Amino acid sequence: MAQRNTRRRDPEGRMSLSAHLKELRRRFILGAVGVLVGAIAGWFLSDQVLVIMQEPIERLQAEGLSAQLNFQDVTSALDVKVRVSLTLGLILSSPWWMYQVWAFINPGLTTKEKRYTVGFVGAGVPLFVGGVAMAWIALPNTVRLLTQFTPSGDTASNFINATVYLKFVMQFVLIFGFAFLLPLIMVALTFLGVVRGVTWLRGWRWAVILIFVIAALATPTADPVTFILMAIPVIILYFIAVGVCVLRDRSRDKKAAADDSAAEGPGDEGPAQGRTRDDDGAPGGGGTVGEGSVEPAGQIAGGGAAETAADDPVEELPRGTGSGTAPA
Repeated sequence: MAQRNTRRRDPEGRMSLSAHLKELRRRFILGAVGVLVGAIAGWFLSDQVLVIMQEPIERLQAEGLSAQLNFQDVTSALDVKVRVSLTLGLILSSPWWMYQVWAFINPGLTTKEKRYTVGFVGAGVPLFVGGVAMAWIALPNTVRLLTQFTPSGDTASNFINATVYLKFVMQFVLIFGFAFLLPLIMVALTFLGVVRGVTWLRGWRWAVILIFVIAALATPTADPVTFILMAIPVIILYFIAVGVCVLRDRSRDKKAAADDSAAEGPGDEGPAQGRTRDDDGAPGGGGTVGEGSVEPAGQIAGGGAAETAADDPVEELPRGTGSGTAPA
C-alpha cells in the first residue's frame, strides 16, 4: 500500500532505487505464483503431454530404428512428471508473467500506456505460443536427424534417458518461444521512446549475424538444421518489427511537428511582403501588395529615377544660345 501511495504522490511516476527493488520483488513473486498455478493445472495434463512427447520415438520405431525411453532411476518417472508440469505452467501462465514484466519496466503507467500494455500482452502470447508450436513441429525431424547416426545391426539400439530427453524437449520448445518474443521487445522499446526505428534498421546486418550466433548457442543440439529453423523466422519477425518501429516514429514525428506549429499560434505574422499601393497602382496608397501583385523591378527602378529627375534643379543654358544652335 505504501508503494501505491508513493506513486500517487509522484505525478511523473519516479521511484527510488529501493522502491525499484521492492517492485522487482513484488512482480517476481506475482509471476512465480502465476507459474505455480499454471503448473498445478499442468499436472493434470502431464500424462497426455507425455504421450504426445513419445511420438518422435514411435516414428523412429516405425522406421525400423530401435529406440525407446528408459527410466533408469526410481524417481525418474516422478521427476519427468514434475518437469512437464512446470513447463506447461510456464506456457499456460505466459499472459500473466508477460504482464508482470511489462508492469515492472514501465511502473508509471498512464492511460495511453495501459493500452500499450494490452497490445504488448495481446501480441506476446501469440508470438510465444507460435514459437512453441513451431518447435513442436520441428521436433520429430530433429530427433530423427540426431538418431540417424546410430550404427545398424542387432547389437546397437537407442535407450534414451527419459530425463535427458525431457530436458532436451523443454529447452528446444522454450528457446523457440522466447526467441519469437525478441521482435516484440524491439517494438516495446521504440514505443517507450528508448530506441528509434532507424537505429534498428541501420543495424540489421549485425542483427542477422547476432541472431544466427544466438540460435547456434541456444539450441540444445549441434546440428545446423535446428538453429537455422529458429533463426530464419526470428529474422523475418525482426524486419516486421523494424517496419512497425519506423511507422511509429513517423507518426510520432508528425504529431510533434503539428504540436509545435500549434504552439506558435496563428498571430505570429511574418514581415510585409511588398509595397503599399492605392487602387490605381500608384505608390503611397493604403493597399498592400501581396503575392502576385508585386511590381516588376524595372518599373520600380524607372519610377524612382523619374522622381529623382523631377526634384533636381534644371541647369540654365548660357545666354545667346538657343536650342539646337551652336555659338558662332
